[in-house]
Amino acid sequence: MEILDWIQDWFKNNCDGNWEHGEVIQITTLDNPGWDVEIDISNTSIATMNLEWIRNDNGKDDWYGVKIENQKFSAAGDAGKLKFLLGLFKEMIEKIEV
Repeated sequence: MEILDWIQDWFKNNCDGNWEHGEVIQITTLDNPGWDVEIDISNTSIATMNLEWIRNDNGKDDWYGVKIENQKFSAAGDAGKLKFLLGLFKEMIEKIEV
């Protein structure tokens, strides 16, 4: 399954009449250039999880970071990492739900 199909299904399956009214999934760009992804996990199996900022830096055009804090999954990465960042989120959800 493609990551966009997965994230759409995940969103739809977690809608409860209230949660989806907030800014649940935000994807924005960074000026370095890169991507910033924030996902509200308050209604998910990883809601109580915390993960300190982890950064993997292989150079100016090959980097990403991820953290989970205050019921938010936050990830950022270089301009080629959007699918990868969403994939990190999917991986975390699937590991906890097994």
